[in-house]
Amino acid sequence: MTPTLQGRRAVVTGAGRNVGAAIAGRFAREGARVVVADIDLEAASRVAKDLNDVYPDSAVPVAADVSRAAHVRALVDTAWAELGHIDTLVNCVAITDRPSTVLDLPDDLWRRVLDVSLTSAFLTTKYVAKKMVAEERGGVVVHIGSTSGQSARKDALAYPTAKAALYALVRSLAVQLGPHRIRVNTVSPDEVGSPVGTDVEPADRERHNLVGHACTPEDIAGAVAFMVGEEASFITGTDLLVDGGALIATGD
Repeated sequence: MTPTLQGRRAVVTGAGRNVGAAIAGRFAREGARVVVADIDLEAASRVAKDLNDVYPDSAVPVAADVSRAAHVRALVDTAWAELGHIDTLVNCVAITDRPSTVLDLPDDLWRRVLDVSLTSAFLTTKYVAKKMVAEERGGVVVHIGSTSGQSARKDALAYPTAKAALYALVRSLAVQLGPHRIRVNTVSPDEVGSPVGTDVEPADRERHNLVGHACTPEDIAGAVAFMVGEEASFITGTDLLVDGGALIATGD
């Protein structure tokens, strides 16, 4: 593969496993340097080591809880100190309240899911964009959405609410940051890799899509690589749905 992200500098959150790790790997393979950020430093360090073994000096591990402003500010300061500047942000962080309904969802879990799955997108964009704007270089931001934010769920409430709100957030971010040459989009998978909040994909996990096979983290990494690259330079404020037709599949 000809490196298409050569010279790029990226922060990928939730990069200690699953989709985030695949995105960090794709970026490194295409010539970018990456801050591998995760709440679990051991996981981030493992991913960064694997990348550096193959692509020397491509990855820097950083521990951060990106639902907390102080952690995000520290992450951003570290990213700039380590890589010189950042032109790309990808936010892959989320947790779920599945299984729950409005009748039994604890109040504190509602708040925690929204903090991790939505507020993290606000905080990471805010503090990365402030530095991008100050440098006047422009940049690109991608948040990972979900088909759960585009349809009703019978077994979760806070997670689909957070993902639905993410689309409105991204549209407004695109409007506000567009004058600074910063593009903002989402990429939305359906049932990719291990379920949200887990490390292992069940062998019997059911899927309902039109292509007849499972979505992989690498599928999403490829879509994100496209969205942050030059071929997508005229795309902002929108969503790239990578769901194998799941949203339109009837199952009949």
